[in-house]
Amino acid sequence: MKYGESTFDVLYLLFAIISGVIILRRARNNTEKAMGWAALILGCGDAFHLVPRVLNYFVEADFTAALGIGKLVTSITMTLFYVLLYYIWLGRYQEKENRGLTVCIWALTLIREALCLFQQNRWLENSSDMTWGIIRNVPFVLLGAVICFLYWKNREKDRTFRFVWLYILLSFLFYIPVAVAAGIVPMLGMLMLPKTICYVLLIRVFLRATGKK
Repeated sequence: MKYGESTFDVLYLLFAIISGVIILRRARNNTEKAMGWAALILGCGDAFHLVPRVLNYFVEADFTAALGIGKLVTSITMTLFYVLLYYIWLGRYQEKENRGLTVCIWALTLIREALCLFQQNRWLENSSDMTWGIIRNVPFVLLGAVICFLYWKNREKDRTFRFVWLYILLSFLFYIPVAVAAGIVPMLGMLMLPKTICYVLLIRVFLRATGKK
């Protein structure tokens, strides 16, 4: 299992980071640049958690603190990824920015980031406390629900982006059980694999969008 999971993690990180660079090189406008930054932030952020996880399989050392800090960094960067998805939606569909909606997006983001910084999360102990797993993920799930709805609403307008809402929805359905109860049922951690595949599919959409001339 360790070889299969480690190979998957490394390939995912390489795909996300290399794709981000490719998208930025192709970008012709700010919306496409946001796609590139989204892929890079996702890949680089996940690296803080996945690299220690891979090393933990093969190196005799205590990676407890590194894994915990990696989860913190990933929590922050994953949230920023969804903020970028909001601005990609605005630019892709030439939507007029709604001040109330933007305030909502940023309010949920800042609340989520603030909750992640509370010491009760016990990141250095790589804690899987269910209570704080729920608390810090409530604004994140609400943020994801808003972004998912926005892309669902425009799904018929854009063939390239028509399944983005579904990838977002599935990623949260796979993520929530892990975030809340993986500490009690470790096998739930396996759901992170299909969640990651959803992110790969999202990045693939960005590659397709920026590859068209």
